[in-house]
Amino acid sequence: MNIEIINTGSELMLGRVLNTHQQWLCRQLADLGYVVTRQVAVADTADDIEQAVREALGRADFIVTTGGLGPTSDDITRDRIAALLGRKLTEDPAIVAHVESFFTKRKRTMPASTRVQAMVPDGAIVLHNAHGTAPGLALHISPNPFRPDGQPSWLVMLPGPPRELRPMFTDQVAPLLKEKLPLEAAFVCRTLRTVGIGESYLEERIAGPLKPLVDAGLELGYCAHTGAVDVRFVARGCGADADVAEAARIVYELAGEHIFGEGDAELEQVVLRKLEEKQQTLVLAESCTGGFIANRLTNVPGASAVFLAGLVTYSNGAKKQFLGVHADTLHDHGAVSEAVAREMAEGARKRTGVDYALAVTGIAGPGGGSPEKPVGTVFIALASASGTKVINPVNRYDRETFKYVTTTQALELLRRELTQKAVPA
Repeated sequence: MNIEIINTGSELMLGRVLNTHQQWLCRQLADLGYVVTRQVAVADTADDIEQAVREALGRADFIVTTGGLGPTSDDITRDRIAALLGRKLTEDPAIVAHVESFFTKRKRTMPASTRVQAMVPDGAIVLHNAHGTAPGLALHISPNPFRPDGQPSWLVMLPGPPRELRPMFTDQVAPLLKEKLPLEAAFVCRTLRTVGIGESYLEERIAGPLKPLVDAGLELGYCAHTGAVDVRFVARGCGADADVAEAARIVYELAGEHIFGEGDAELEQVVLRKLEEKQQTLVLAESCTGGFIANRLTNVPGASAVFLAGLVTYSNGAKKQFLGVHADTLHDHGAVSEAVAREMAEGARKRTGVDYALAVTGIAGPGGGSPEKPVGTVFIALASASGTKVINPVNRYDRETFKYVTTTQALELLRRELTQKAVPA
């Protein structure tokens, strides 16, 4: 099955907006068993949109366009597609009422231009927009004049804002796709998420043992993220479930200590869930990460049940005042040292009475390093009732990446303590 995505928007071509639709839609479709074969982005011009849609209609079974359904002059996707297909546009009273209600509820006057969003091509299925004003549209093109064999195609137009597009796709487009173009064979996809091991090292461990399954048709893929690597298995047809389960079993056996979750699991979610299961609490003492660990934790709903406080003690004075780090320790060892990281964690735990305290101190760069402590030097300490552990990675990255990798290492140190798995040297 041929599935294509067309993202419209001059802001995409100018680099002013990140194209998150491509990644999100491809992921959603792949999880359903529908792999996208092509995706393009084009500017908000009539010729570019028409050419992209015409070409896609010439080969694809299912096409998704994003953007260009709003009320402004550059929102021309609906009009150009209707003209291309020779379909008349007619105002839909139900959509007009929805748009009017949208503005009334917000005590705002409805601009006359917003009525254009109620124009619907003949034969289109209207996809309700619960989070905005522009509805989505689905067209069944049968016969399809752009395909040599006249085979039909589905063309779905979605609004540009992610908060509108995503629920519309999940609640309306995905069910439509599964109903109209059901898969012919079983499809199973499973992703294992690892941390603390490089992509090449992970492949060295698991590629050989997985080779018989791969030779039999299992698809094996790796996706490296900042500080983490995903391992993906895909299988189709009879026995797909068993093949994927066996592949996962092998990887858990060979690299299980590095697996922190599956699917969409994030490390911070896993850590918070384990703390909640144990009814234990956490406090942070951050220096070089500037509150980034706290940011990741508080992005998870319900974090307050176990995460009690985060201290950003960037200066030596703050380390002494709020955490009780000794002046002699700072003088003798420097702020970036095992001794200071240890006192930061122990001081945070003592002053707050929590079960665990994580502390980080390091040199993010680009300046501030020395031969003894180069840029990228980090000390991460974890204090608990069983004592204090300190690790000393060297994260030689740009400043932003340094901070993210360091937060991942800190959370992984805590995860391993919570699961009683050894921390790699």
